[in-house]
Order: sequence, then C-alpha cells, then structure tokens
Amino acid sequence: MFGVKKSAATRAAERFFKERKVKIHFVDLKERPIARGELARFVQKFGVNALLDTGGKAYEQSNLAYLRTTEEGVIARMIETPELLVLPLVRSGKYLSVGEDPDGWKAMLEG
Repeated sequence: MFGVKKSAATRAAERFFKERKVKIHFVDLKERPIARGELARFVQKFGVNALLDTGGKAYEQSNLAYLRTTEEGVIARMIETPELLVLPLVRSGKYLSVGEDPDGWKAMLEG
C-alpha cells in the first residue's frame, strides 16, 4: 500500500486491512517516492487522470490544470509530489485499487 500518513483515506485503508488481520506493507510516499514502474501499473489500469487528485490543494498549487505537458511529465510530477495522487494506492498481486475503495479491497481479499 502506498500512501501518506496524514491522509484520511490511507488511514481508512490501513484500518480496513488491520481489522481483517491482513498484513500490509506500507510505503509512506513522504519518506520514499513511488517507483516509476510501480506507478506505471496504476496508470496503465486507471489512466493518469484517475490518479490525479484534482480537488486537492497540491493540484491547485502545481498549476497542472493550466500547463501543457505530456503524460510522462505529469507522472514525473506525481512522483515528486505524492499529494497530487488519489491515495492510497493499493496493490495485491494483480489487483489494484485507487483511493478509498472498500469494495475493491474486499475483492482483493477474496481473490
């Protein structure tokens, strides 16, 4: 699971898995950036726009809405500034979920 400790959705995901006694590997994106290849998995499945938190302060401050940039440029910004991402990013084998997604997390546990 990739997230930021201060994120309410990340804490909700941690709580969800801990209540079900599922061991998680948590990567705090403030301490260690997500690998480009790992982020590419999520981009391939959901697309860049689904991963961008367009309602967040970081998105507004980054001026991404006004910049003309390539998908690679946006991905590079996401790696530098994890607050641009909809968190948490959860991966379990081939199952991926973005944001607060209890139904997706249940599917991971069943799969």
